[in-house]
Amino acid sequence: MSPLRRITATLAAAASLTLVPFAAAPAHAGPAANHAGMTWVIREDGPGGTVHMGSDAQTHAYVGDTPATASLPVLCVKVDGSPVPPGITPDANAGWARGTVGATLPTPGTRLTSRLTADRLCEDVFYAGWRMAEFHDGRYGADLGSASGWSFWANENNADKLPRGTRFWVAINDQLANPWN
Repeated sequence: MSPLRRITATLAAAASLTLVPFAAAPAHAGPAANHAGMTWVIREDGPGGTVHMGSDAQTHAYVGDTPATASLPVLCVKVDGSPVPPGITPDANAGWARGTVGATLPTPGTRLTSRLTADRLCEDVFYAGWRMAEFHDGRYGADLGSASGWSFWANENNADKLPRGTRFWVAINDQLANPWN
């Protein structure tokens, strides 16, 4: 095989592997999820490349607001201890996520069969340390020691800007409002 043909074949194989997480259910997935899931939106852009993510009038944090058959990006977060930037004052309803957010390609909620499955999808897209964002990821108070809810501020991944005008799957750890519930 010629060097050019070998390089082309290698690139084609790599590209197909990149698409696998979006095209087929992972081997560790169970039966399709069928519960409505909670979704968030971009509430506003903030200072220094930050973004305010959170609930809106459609969000239902107690039973979910979007059928699992919908295909939406999963909101992913990497908590890395980033300090609160100037211009943001975290509080109980809009904390600081201490890191960066990004999103997967649109994914049917039926594929989100567990929190582990959703976290692995984020890792598949953004690498180790990324996971599905959760309702309580925002922090506020002394040394950011208290968990907030309903929304949070985070750095926006510069290499992968979040799509504007869309909803995002977000987990909630203390309610039955996830596609896998």
